[in-house]
Amino acid sequence: MKNFKFLASSIMISSVLAFTAACGNSDDANTNGSNSGQQSSSESGSSEQKLEGEIAIDGSSTVGPIMEAVSEEFAAEHPDVKAPIGISGTGGGFEKFTAGETDISNASRPIKDEEKKVAEENGIEYTEFKIAFDGLSVIVNKENDWVDKLTIEDLAKIWKGEPKKWSDINPEWPDEQIKYFSPGTDSGTYDYFDEVVLGGEPIVKDATLSEDDNVLVKGVANDKNAIGYLGYAYYLENKDQLKVVPIVNSKGEAVEPTNETIEKGTYEPLSRPLFFYVNNKSLKEKPQVYEYVKFALENAGQLAEEVGYVKLPQEQYDEQLKTLEGLK
Repeated sequence: MKNFKFLASSIMISSVLAFTAACGNSDDANTNGSNSGQQSSSESGSSEQKLEGEIAIDGSSTVGPIMEAVSEEFAAEHPDVKAPIGISGTGGGFEKFTAGETDISNASRPIKDEEKKVAEENGIEYTEFKIAFDGLSVIVNKENDWVDKLTIEDLAKIWKGEPKKWSDINPEWPDEQIKYFSPGTDSGTYDYFDEVVLGGEPIVKDATLSEDDNVLVKGVANDKNAIGYLGYAYYLENKDQLKVVPIVNSKGEAVEPTNETIEKGTYEPLSRPLFFYVNNKSLKEKPQVYEYVKFALENAGQLAEEVGYVKLPQEQYDEQLKTLEGLK
């Protein structure tokens, strides 16, 4: 995943600096003047505005892989800036963000009204940025040969109320108990599924809930009667172990999540935008935060695609860069 263009640039820059330093020493020795050397040192110091410090980032496990890629590449250019990515879920991330504990909060859903209220009470002003598209992917075991598509109504019947057998959904399906694997309730993925499928009703009570997508992958991969859902990138990363289920859209078409169907909007209603939120005070007072966000918006399209998500149209990144400039 790592792009080594920064390493190559660093090596080239180091070589140029070494050569320049050697020439400078030679010139100093020939002129026997100390003022020339002092001036060079002063000019060098004023031209170098080295970024350093920390950036506190937490939130969505779905957005996490994109921001981890951003942090990795940003560190190659700015090694004195530390920007580790915490994964406490969208809800957990907003809890920290609205308390003023983090600079950036990754989210797989928009901020809720109650979270906005807490931020306002704590004097936290923020800006929302979109970073990519995701397609919430419904997964079953590779040996499941009876489910070839599902409607939103099917999903609601499967996931609401009491635990069920597959035959309760379709009499032609096996008379076997369904095993359920879902993101935890702090996850924006859960919130989105709740909005589109559950409609605010409780999820089946014997579902395994986890903020760790790897738990969901293993659970479904190891049980023939399992069903689950997770972000598109995690499905792609584990597609050899899983079977993705096409979802019937509003036109009656059974559509799989792919880069094309997510970007064009035909994989609906389970495609969604992904976000990160930035504390405006951090943008103004911490140069490393401003430069990190600028770097993220300039590189998000490529990095999102590299880790399995779908980039936004370029004009959306460009517009957000203008918004960022206005916050400086």
